[in-house]
Amino acid sequence: MRTRELSPGLEVGAIGLGCMGMSFAYSRSRRDDAESIRVINRAIDLGATLIDTADVYGPHTNEELVGRAIRGRRDELVLASKCGLVVRDGEIVPEGRPEQLRAAAEGSLRRLGVDRIDLYQLHRVDPQVPVEESWGVLVELVAEGKVGSIGLSEVTVEQLDAAHRIHPVATVQSELSLWSQDQLDEIVPWCRANGAGFIAYSPLGRAFLTGAITAARQLESDDWRLGNPRFQPAAIEANQKLADGVADVAARYGSTASQVALAWVLAQGEQVVPIPGTKRLAYLEENVRASELDLTAEDLGLLGRLGREVVGTRY
Repeated sequence: MRTRELSPGLEVGAIGLGCMGMSFAYSRSRRDDAESIRVINRAIDLGATLIDTADVYGPHTNEELVGRAIRGRRDELVLASKCGLVVRDGEIVPEGRPEQLRAAAEGSLRRLGVDRIDLYQLHRVDPQVPVEESWGVLVELVAEGKVGSIGLSEVTVEQLDAAHRIHPVATVQSELSLWSQDQLDEIVPWCRANGAGFIAYSPLGRAFLTGAITAARQLESDDWRLGNPRFQPAAIEANQKLADGVADVAARYGSTASQVALAWVLAQGEQVVPIPGTKRLAYLEENVRASELDLTAEDLGLLGRLGREVVGTRY
C-alpha cells in the first residue's frame, strides 16, 4: 500500500482501520471478536498500519480487543487511542480534567497491553476545562515516554492554535467524507499549514456511501444510526442521489462505491488518512484497494458537488 506521513516521524499506510464498530455504536448482536481480531491482523498484513481505538468505545472493551489482536505485532503498526469522553448516567460526555486524562491514559496502556501509545488524541475538548489544561497533561505523557505523538479530535482552529503554541499538534481527527465536507474549509488547510496529519473518520458516510443502505428498516434495533438525521426515511430517500452518483463513477472505473468514496477522501490532501471501519475481511480487502485508485479532476469535482447537496445534519 502507498504510505503517507501524518506528521514528522509518523508514517502510516494511506488507509487505516477504525475499530470502533467492532464493539460499539453499531449492532452489538453481530459482534464477533474472533473475526475482528482477524480483520485487525489482516489490516496490518496489507499495510493499513494505523489502528485507531478509544477508551470510550465499549467503554473499554474495544481497547481490550485491539490489545489482544496486536499481541506479538506491536512494532508493525501505529497504535492510536483517545481520551476525553466518558459515559456518565448513560450519556457520553466530555471529561477533560488533567487528573482524569492521566488516569485514562494509564487505563488505556493497561488494556492495550503496551507501554507506549504511538498517537494519543483528545477525543473532545471539555467546555468546562481550558484546552491548554487538557493538552498540558498529554504533553506530560509525551515527556514521560508513555505517548509518542498527540492530537485532537473535533476541534476549532482557535483550539488548535492554543494547543499548538504549547506543543506541536501531530494530528486532527474529524469526520470527512463526500457528505461531510465542512472540515475542508478551515481544519484541513490548518493541518497542511502546520505540518499536522488529518485522520478522516466515517469516510464512507457510516456505510451510506457504499450503497448498502437504502432504507432505515435495514438497520438493527440497537444501531445508533436510527436516531441520526441522515438516516431518517426522508433523508435516506433524498440522499440516494449522492449514493447513485458514487455508484455511477465506480462503474466507469470498474471499482466499488466504497473505493470511489475513499479515493475522494484521499484526494483531499497528502496528509489525509481515512480510517474506514469494518468487521469483515472482505470489506477490509476492498477498502485497502482504494489506495490504488486515482480519480480524475472532473470526477472529483462532480462527486464533491453532489456531496454538498446532502440532506440532514451530521448529528
